[in-house]
Amino acid sequence: MKTQKKIKNRSFFFLISFLFLTSFLNIKTLKKVYPQDIRISGSELFSQNDVVSNSSLKFPIRLIFIKTYLLEKELKKNLYLKNVSVNKELFPFGLRIHINTRIPVAYCEGIVNDEKILGFIDKDGNFIKKKYTDEKFLNNITIKVFGWKEKFQKILSEIFIALENYEFEIVTITFSPDGFLTVEEKDLKTIFLGFNPNLINNQLQKINILKNEFKKNNFSKKIDNIDLTNPDKPKIKVFKP
Repeated sequence: MKTQKKIKNRSFFFLISFLFLTSFLNIKTLKKVYPQDIRISGSELFSQNDVVSNSSLKFPIRLIFIKTYLLEKELKKNLYLKNVSVNKELFPFGLRIHINTRIPVAYCEGIVNDEKILGFIDKDGNFIKKKYTDEKFLNNITIKVFGWKEKFQKILSEIFIALENYEFEIVTITFSPDGFLTVEEKDLKTIFLGFNPNLINNQLQKINILKNEFKKNNFSKKIDNIDLTNPDKPKIKVFKP
């Protein structure tokens, strides 16, 4: 009998403890999150105010009502992030936000909604607003991109991949308003690539071949421009004495 009574008392104790803990946690989730309850890791560029002002959430807001996946989506877009994770925490109470920033590889002037924008782009061709760019990377940037639009991201990515694998050095990438692509190579000068993004890999290979060939005989000093709009039939214009 004593054993059964002990078991009942223990069960009752665990039940009461469980109900107390459940109630406590429920109360915690109903507690309001204030901006000072936001903890940011991964980058020192961003403040609690950046999170609040770039979110549709109206702080203070009860923890239970925060949809983390929607907040992640908003912050990734509005702060030009590579990735972001948002987690609700009870101990300590608030939001834990871990940020992965994009690394700039080129200066950028572009067009968004018919307005000129200034900033940088990463190796995938994604735009980064200047105020959200980590300045420690800027000293290594030697490339400028003009006429950036979101639809040019893929072709820019292909160019940056080629720069890692080939020997040529592109210093300027320019898209005209109608999408005509021109690049400036350090030694080969102006190179016309045209409108067709499907040719870019072939064109980049040709640039690398021409760079290596002309390097042998110092011919690049005589070049005015190169037309690679048809990479199978390159046209080279030289300075006339």
